[in-house]
Amino acid sequence: MQKNVERTSVTNASRDCERGSDDTRPISRIIGFHQDEESHWVVELSCGHTQHLRHQPPWQARPWVLDADQRARRIGQAFACGWCAQGTVSDTLGR
Repeated sequence: MQKNVERTSVTNASRDCERGSDDTRPISRIIGFHQDEESHWVVELSCGHTQHLRHQPPWQARPWVLDADQRARRIGQAFACGWCAQGTVSDTLGR
């Protein structure tokens, strides 16, 4: 039997999150990518949070995530961080 070990989610809003143009949704920047244990791509954000970016058509169409050049071109781009938008507080991050 295989044990599924999940890492604790990082859910504290960071001072690195910018406000969007409508001043309601925080925006972070893409600083990198890595693959998880199941080879799914994960975006690394300037706020310290991460988010899976799967390409699983027809539900999730992100073919660019499979191409190294296209991923590299997205470094530095704005990304709306769902964790920061929630404003959830977690003991996993210090302020």
